[in-house]
Parts: sequence; C-alpha cells; structure tokens
Amino acid sequence: MEDILTIEIKPGWKRGTKITFPEKGNEEPGIIPADVVFVIEEKPHALYKRDGNDLVVNQEITLLEALTRRTFELTTLDGRNFVIPLTDIVKPGAEVVVPNEGMPISKEPGKKGSLRIKLDVKYPSRLTTEQKSELRRVLGNVS
Repeated sequence: MEDILTIEIKPGWKRGTKITFPEKGNEEPGIIPADVVFVIEEKPHALYKRDGNDLVVNQEITLLEALTRRTFELTTLDGRNFVIPLTDIVKPGAEVVVPNEGMPISKEPGKKGSLRIKLDVKYPSRLTTEQKSELRRVLGNVS
C-alpha cells in the first residue's frame, strides 16, 4: 500500500529540523513499521547567508560612498526592494543591522531575526595627482 506523505515546511525552520511520520516505514506481517524521518537541509543562497535567525549580506561600497553617505537597495528573500540609508561615515568593517528583516522565527509567529549588512569599503588602487590634491584640500582639516 502506498501513502503520500505531505510535509508543510514552516517559515524559519532551521537545518537539522526533523519531521517524523510514525510507523510509515516498510510494512511486513507481524512487524510494526518503522518511522519515516525527514531532516531539513538548507539550500545556499547566492547573496544571503543565515546565522541563526539573522540574515547576513556583504555589501561593497566605494570610498566616496563611505565618506559622503548614500542609500543602497537590496532585494529581500521575499522579493521586496528595501532601501538602506547610510547616515554616518562608514568605517571599514562596519555593519548595519535592520531589525525584523531576517528569517522568520518558527516558534514565535510574526517575529523575525535581523538583517545584518556587512559593509566592505573598496579603496581605489591609485589616485591621480589632481585627485590627491583635491583630497588634501577637501580633507585637510578633518579630524
């Protein structure tokens, strides 16, 4: 006899979550069928990485963008466009945390982890003499 087993994956389930169907294994006369157990695996995403309930994304910005503030746009896992403003000068290794934009927390419906954006400042490989002069002029009195 064939049974169709349906698994409803709940948002936020983590790798290693087990779904058990009791006594749905092979049937033999006089033997209680074994349980069928499925274990959740996560498929890697090209942009986002999961860290617990948080989503982590690396975002590269230029030195000019790091110094002059800007906004940038990310597309969330559920397809929304999300605009992230940078309001301060960005230091190398900075991280912007956006609460409630991470993975759903399966045991707390309606709650999500955070979206953590790790900013990587890309420095220019060379500057012209004019660019150096302009930088000295503009940044000369910055402390």
